[in-house]
Amino acid sequence: MTIRLYNTIARSIKAFQPLAGGNGPVTFYTCGPTVYDYAHIGNFRSFLNADVLRRTLELHGHDVVHVMNITDVGHMTDDENADGGGEDKMEVASKRLLEAKKSGSLPEGSEVDAANPMAIADFYAAAFMEDARMLGLKVAADAVEHPERMPRPSQYVEEMIALVEKLIAAGHAYVADDGVVYFDVESYPEYGRLSGNTVDSLREGEGGRIDEANQRHKRSPADFMLWKPDPSHLMRWPSPWGEGYPGWHLECSAMAEALLGVDGEIDLHSGGEDNIFPHHECEIAQSRCSTGADAFSRYWFHTRHLIVEGEKMSKSKGNFFTVRDILEKGASPAALRLELIRTHYRQNANFTMQGLRDCQRQVDRWCRLAGRLESADPCPDAEPGPLEKALPGFSEALADDLNVQGAIGILSEAVGSHPAEGVPVGDPIRELDALRRMDGVLAVLDRNQIEKSGDDDLATKVEGLITARNQARADRDWAEADRIRDEIAGLGLAIKDGPEGTTWSRVVE
Repeated sequence: MTIRLYNTIARSIKAFQPLAGGNGPVTFYTCGPTVYDYAHIGNFRSFLNADVLRRTLELHGHDVVHVMNITDVGHMTDDENADGGGEDKMEVASKRLLEAKKSGSLPEGSEVDAANPMAIADFYAAAFMEDARMLGLKVAADAVEHPERMPRPSQYVEEMIALVEKLIAAGHAYVADDGVVYFDVESYPEYGRLSGNTVDSLREGEGGRIDEANQRHKRSPADFMLWKPDPSHLMRWPSPWGEGYPGWHLECSAMAEALLGVDGEIDLHSGGEDNIFPHHECEIAQSRCSTGADAFSRYWFHTRHLIVEGEKMSKSKGNFFTVRDILEKGASPAALRLELIRTHYRQNANFTMQGLRDCQRQVDRWCRLAGRLESADPCPDAEPGPLEKALPGFSEALADDLNVQGAIGILSEAVGSHPAEGVPVGDPIRELDALRRMDGVLAVLDRNQIEKSGDDDLATKVEGLITARNQARADRDWAEADRIRDEIAGLGLAIKDGPEGTTWSRVVE
């Protein structure tokens, strides 16, 4: 089955063929977080879609070598400025934490040397890894044995300097009269192919922000910074052009080449749609001009934005959430993951608390069936069951430009084909295997963490209460049925009666 993906640089859906051909291994680079604060759920939507793509490739037989950077240098607050305008985000974090420490408002558990940017990066990188593993990012699990799969740019400064030297030697970069090293976009005629921005439009100030203060030093307004000498910068390194720091775009080219590059090319590169320009456009230019390869990445995969309750995320509006914020409201990691991946990656997603509750109910339903399949007696001579039959359609939906919503629908229909109680349909061993293979992409069953109540498993307790309530209703003992419903609500749960029986889910605030 051929996987078809929308390739941003081709502006169309294309059959995916790795450099190695056939079902060969895939090299995959994802732009990760800048660790100056906790990552928010909008960040994680992009990371999780990349994870679903990786898992889909693996479902279809590919081995995937996946790298995701953790940025700790060179990323400025003005992302749209190719020169890196504004302040270094790590310096912003240092100022924020120093001020919080001075006022005594540092949150519990966030004690860190606020004057040391690397200590700040270490703290937030560890927090990100915890969140990423909780939500099932396989690349974060890989990093336990292969830490280079989640590299830090501060560890690759020598590679960045070597890349700049190659670009200067090849006539693609120059040292301006202010000592800053710039990439010469006029030397690369395909600049703008990914984003649709032309050099002429950039020269006129359209399509991307231009830093007016730097224009007198450049050959063209579209030229972008590779290295900036600045002995006053909080994070700086020695270089042939003076002590300073690298441009943000430089890091991904250097690390992708060092860790994944095959003759200068990789198979896949992903990020949020806001990375398309200038970040990814600049990566392509400097990578291709340094290696001479026909492409930097053969396929470009971009996730659109996340809004919350119909509005752009904003702290002032009270709808800005980190992963930790959502989990503290009572959602499981499984429900949060499903809510963030279920809308097609090329559509803006609207995150809602009701959607989170719906996802929790859906995951709980899948988990209950998984538990019943695990405890059922084998039936090897049985005809294929609903889940076994659903697996090819599930795989085909994902192969169609990552149609996660369609795949979820196929899985849910198959789960609903099993009786709500009693013996499941088909052979439980094969059914459970099919369910686990589908969950190998969705990755929610093992993240639907069941809380404990004393020595009793909450799920067992609730199922017992539901059985007692159903009996009370059958006996027309409405007072007892209402009492049991209130007891369940007191556990922070909600129940819903439907054609498939009574289901329960955690209440998300």
